[in-house]
Amino acid sequence: MASILDEYEDSQNTRQTAHKHSRLSTANIGITHSGFVNVRLEEEKPIFNKQRIDFTPPERINHLAVCNNQLCMSLGKDTLLRIDLAKPDQPNQTELGRKDDSKVHKLFLDPTGSHLLISLSTSECLYLNRNTQKVRSLSRWRGHLIESVGWNKLLGNETNTGPILVGTSQGIIFEAEISATEGSLFNTNPDQYFRQVHSLEEDGKPAPICCLEIERGLENKYFIIATTRKRLFQFVGKVAEGSEQQGFSSIFSQNQDLLPSFQEFPANMGYSEITFYTSKLRTCPKAFAWMMGNGVLYGQLDYVRPDSLLSDVQVWEYTPDIDLSVNKPISIVLTQFHFLLLLPDRVKAICTLNGQVVYEDVFPDKFGSLKKMIKDPVGGLVWIYTERAVFRYHIQREARDVWQMYMSMNKFDLAKEYCRDRPECMDMVLAKEAEHCFQNKRYLESAKCYALTQNYFEEIALKFIEAKQEEALKEFLLKKLNNLKQSERTQITLLVTWLAELYLNRLGHLESDGNSIIFQETREEFRHFLNTSKHKECLFNNRTTIYDLLASHGNVDDMVYFSVVMQDYERVISHYCQHDNYSAALDVLSKHCDEKLFYKFSPVLMQHIPKQVVDAWIQMGKRLDPKKLIPALMNYSQMGSTQQISETIRYMEFCVYELNVTEEAIHNYLLSLYAKYKPDSLLLYLEQAGTHTSEIHYDLKYALRLCAENGYLQACVQVYKIMELYEEAVDLALQVDVDLAKSCADLPEDDEELRKKLWLKIARHVVQEEKDVKKAMNCLSSCDLLKIEDILPFFPDFVTIDHFKEAICSSLEEYNQHIEELKQEMEEATESAKRIREDIQEMRNKYGVVDSQEKCAACDFPLLNRPFYLFLCGHMFHYDCLFQEVTPHLSTYKQNRLEELQKKLAASTQSSKSRHRPAPKEDGDNSSLGKGNAGTSREHIKSDIDDIIASECVYCGELMIKTIDKPFIDPLKFEEEKSSWL
Repeated sequence: MASILDEYEDSQNTRQTAHKHSRLSTANIGITHSGFVNVRLEEEKPIFNKQRIDFTPPERINHLAVCNNQLCMSLGKDTLLRIDLAKPDQPNQTELGRKDDSKVHKLFLDPTGSHLLISLSTSECLYLNRNTQKVRSLSRWRGHLIESVGWNKLLGNETNTGPILVGTSQGIIFEAEISATEGSLFNTNPDQYFRQVHSLEEDGKPAPICCLEIERGLENKYFIIATTRKRLFQFVGKVAEGSEQQGFSSIFSQNQDLLPSFQEFPANMGYSEITFYTSKLRTCPKAFAWMMGNGVLYGQLDYVRPDSLLSDVQVWEYTPDIDLSVNKPISIVLTQFHFLLLLPDRVKAICTLNGQVVYEDVFPDKFGSLKKMIKDPVGGLVWIYTERAVFRYHIQREARDVWQMYMSMNKFDLAKEYCRDRPECMDMVLAKEAEHCFQNKRYLESAKCYALTQNYFEEIALKFIEAKQEEALKEFLLKKLNNLKQSERTQITLLVTWLAELYLNRLGHLESDGNSIIFQETREEFRHFLNTSKHKECLFNNRTTIYDLLASHGNVDDMVYFSVVMQDYERVISHYCQHDNYSAALDVLSKHCDEKLFYKFSPVLMQHIPKQVVDAWIQMGKRLDPKKLIPALMNYSQMGSTQQISETIRYMEFCVYELNVTEEAIHNYLLSLYAKYKPDSLLLYLEQAGTHTSEIHYDLKYALRLCAENGYLQACVQVYKIMELYEEAVDLALQVDVDLAKSCADLPEDDEELRKKLWLKIARHVVQEEKDVKKAMNCLSSCDLLKIEDILPFFPDFVTIDHFKEAICSSLEEYNQHIEELKQEMEEATESAKRIREDIQEMRNKYGVVDSQEKCAACDFPLLNRPFYLFLCGHMFHYDCLFQEVTPHLSTYKQNRLEELQKKLAASTQSSKSRHRPAPKEDGDNSSLGKGNAGTSREHIKSDIDDIIASECVYCGELMIKTIDKPFIDPLKFEEEKSSWL
């Protein structure tokens, strides 16, 4: 038993493996110039792959049911074999325990594979749950031969079936519910209830209910399909939300007053069977196939339709080799595109798309006649059994040839859907669709399809040219162009040039026909083509060719547009200038802000629209170099146009005052414009430009010559002042105004001699030229360097003293006042010297008192034992203690200086000791002199040492303040200090 499913494989894995080996079908579609080569690399695997299970049953097989990978098999009279296909090596065998002559009539297994119903020929029914071994009798079901069961896919689970429908051989439909859990003490039956809800008839007599199916649609609408031998019934009704557990009786009660919707066929072979196709688990079926006496009725299921679930219904009539009196079909199974028909000795597969028999498999007689065919909706496997053998079919890559059928039916969208991952097949479909559209004169659609194929480009293009379909040809070229890679530059160049020619031809014809609306639409389309970023590189590299095409067609507007797209603004501006459209040219310049184009076209534009050009220049601001615009300005300003000159001055002023341009050429040119055309602004400009040569940006000599040539004396004076030629400035200013000369005379502030000289010039001019004594006296008050005696020589002899008596008296008074001030300063100096002498005498007599118990502030030893220092703050230190305290805080220079002084002091002390030895008598005077010099030197050294270490108290002075941010212990000696405490 363990080997029954040793070769079991998951159908999903089978499909994936088969998908990897997909190859082109051998069918010849008739496309002669496809770019793909039809080569079969390996043998194509069949769609329906039969495999016999290595299993020899100990008894004959009566019935078999498979669902959700659970296989149940009735063997002999009383044996039931259950196998979990996920664990095929663990079969479970159960005895039914029937001692009478009852036989198993049918097996019904629910979608979860948990609930098994066993219909017996004695009109009894047994129940077996997957998780138990105990077979339980359904007492309420007794007396009814069960022919079909409609399972509840929504509410059914492993322990409860939910409300289900049961069909009997007498045409009665019952509603029931089975629970696998143990009931109460008084109710141990698994069947919860069993009540009749409807009955069906044929020809006025009860008819066995062959199949039942329950499906739920939208908005809680339920569809119930029931079949008899030659009728198919549909019941449609709504169940209130939340009341699904109450069952389906409400649906049948809604149809009591009306005859149920049904389809009937005349032939009767004693039974019928309906099967459904579901694409995914736990979803509603999409298609159905009903095997009955006249053939197979198949179609789609439409859950939106209000009255009927069936749509697109077709009938496949039995082939002549199927004789209902000899070899009636036994079972039917529906797949995505086929239905399999089981005959007593063979299996036929019929394609639902075209009704053709695509597969036939004959079983040998040694296995006996075929009894039943079942499909597992979970695994997708089809199971067939005889009394002595079990077979299964793997269905793999069922849709691989569907595209051909759809294509032959001219359903190209569906054909493309099923060969999306097979480019060689997609190419055939597209080619066939393109040819079909071309023959039906749907040229634009044909062009779109041809562009996606690998057919010869030249052949297709000639085809449209011969048909005189330029629009279709253009569409084909556009699509082909969009499909090209960027690396295919030659092909892109060819197509872009060709398309440009087609567009221009089309525009020419439309313009001549006067069709303005279509002309405008075509022009917009053409411009969009020219502006496509994908082909911009190609258009740019071949812009000369495009320009030539545009020029040959006389299409000036589009040539301008193309120039803008290519950013060839020079050509655009030249075009506008040639047609005297200067405003448009300036608009292009202003929009794209190309400095080089501004420099090139400004002379032409300045001649005709100076104000707008200057406005554009000002808007450009610092992006333009004013120096490069001077040639255009100078050229047209010399022609004498008032507007051009005023606009030139406006732009020059903008450069100088707004942009702060420092170019000398700009300032010199502005000066020349002011001198020639706007003299009122000349002096103001010179004054605002600055008074120092470092601030000046124009040529002073050029400005001086310009002002002198035009007779602007005041401007010349301003230039002289900047050049610091004060004498020339004063001389020239005296020709204009004395006050101007006075302002010039005060400029050399650091040179009093020059100032006096300049003021004397002014005084001489006032006295000798103007002969105005009062002005001369004003000069004395204006300049403090001049005295009355300086200007007296300028007066003539006949002038009386009365005119300048006041000035002489004032001068004498000033002299007297100055003398008094000097006397006062001398008295104050004498008093200050006296006070200083008194302070020095007081300091010499100052002293301090030290008690004998006083101790050193550093070492805490008695102070009087060694030489010490006493500070005004009261701190007292031994000499050596103060030396040690101060030295670490001194700078390197002072430390070196202190060390040097100590060495000198030690040397002088040693020299003093050697002089105390006996010496020759005649050298006594010299010795005394040397001793005095040595003592003076030692005192001087000590004084220097004191200045270094005793200049201030080490605890109260700046040294202590400077050490506030230093640690108490030197980081270099921290470890040593730390160890001393241990």
